[in-house]
Amino acid sequence: MSIQAVIFDLGGVLLRTEDKSARHKLAERFGMSYAELEELVFFSTTGKLASVGRVSSEQHWQTVAEKLGISYQEIQDFQKEYFEGDRLDLEMIGFIRSLRKEYRTALLTNAWDNLRSWLEELGVSDAFDHLIISAELGLAKPDPRLYNLALERLGVKAEQAVLVDDFIENVEGARAVGMQ
Repeated sequence: MSIQAVIFDLGGVLLRTEDKSARHKLAERFGMSYAELEELVFFSTTGKLASVGRVSSEQHWQTVAEKLGISYQEIQDFQKEYFEGDRLDLEMIGFIRSLRKEYRTALLTNAWDNLRSWLEELGVSDAFDHLIISAELGLAKPDPRLYNLALERLGVKAEQAVLVDDFIENVEGARAVGMQ
């Protein structure tokens, strides 16, 4: 059976931290290791809850501010500095747009509730037929229900879809439902 859909992850695939120096400086400023800071921002309890829509991104950042001992106002500057080394791969976005002539495309990402508006502000949401964001659905990869929902929205069978992701557990989850 031929490939009819290509599904992309965002973080680590289309959006990459190419310069980690700001994150290292922040970690040092707060007396943490780089790994501890990453854990707090992405993998803490509220970070995980935000990725499935059980708390808002705003609530998560409030918790991060509290744990860092800074005001909610200061967390705005923290976020700006934290993400300043991230780069959206615009060449890859262009490639995905070109794929839409022959394939269905989707973004399937574990992300917080503010992602859709951010993608629209950047003008890149049009690269995808579907934006499938974990916080909006209450499910996160590698939950098979999320992959099946993506397949349903794209109107393809599992073996007709390819997932591009940077976490092996997400790739294995896709393989478990029959995706490539």
